[in-house]
Amino acid sequence: MSAPKHQRMNARGVKVPEITVYFWILKLLTTAMGEATSDYLVYRINPFVAVAFGGIFFLIAITLQFTSSTYVAWRYWLSVVSVAVFGTMCADALHIQFRVPYAVSSVLFAVILTCVFIFWDRTEHTLSIHTINTPRRELFYWATVLSTFALGTAAGDLTAVTLRLGYLSAGLVFASLIGVTALAYWLLRFSAVAAFWTAYVLTRPVGASFADWTGKTHAVGGLNWGDGPVGACLTVAIVVFVVIMQLTRIDVQRA
Repeated sequence: MSAPKHQRMNARGVKVPEITVYFWILKLLTTAMGEATSDYLVYRINPFVAVAFGGIFFLIAITLQFTSSTYVAWRYWLSVVSVAVFGTMCADALHIQFRVPYAVSSVLFAVILTCVFIFWDRTEHTLSIHTINTPRRELFYWATVLSTFALGTAAGDLTAVTLRLGYLSAGLVFASLIGVTALAYWLLRFSAVAAFWTAYVLTRPVGASFADWTGKTHAVGGLNWGDGPVGACLTVAIVVFVVIMQLTRIDVQRA
């Protein structure tokens, strides 16, 4: 006798990691790495070719993620890295190639993210990452992740460049907002789901701002380490953490 349909749908298991300190470390590393790598590629080769390669990388990584029936650390974080690079390229392309102001693109990506959240909630009746156990919920999840990376990129550049706060100051501002969100969750019983997604969005401009601060030239307020070296060092750090996650499985959600 076969299992009920809803049980078969949930048999895949949760496809995202447990939210631990390691998750947030890797999230910040991937956001910074995506910013540095995207800038390095876009300014070293033809921007359209760079975006095309970024799109192919994203499709390969996300396909590997979706073909797995359970959470696998290297597949998941490879997908996050691909989103970090491709999402950054998409946001930057609007500004660089199509001259869309950061203020406009920030609002555009915020509207897109809001629409994804609304459609996801009305369809699945939950935005919790602890319920990412069906293909449809996983589609909503990755659409949200891609939207947050694009929004975070535009918002970070809006703050640092358009508002002229500089990369370091912009990073500190967004880091402070994450701290406020954490305090609201711990002290004021702010919704865990809302707190998670708020922090998830904010980590993008934090990582991107600090990547730009370290990689960009002195002329724009950076440390002039270079986008390439910064991206390479962050990639090594990501690989080390992912290997640890893969071997220890300490970030696997338990029932």
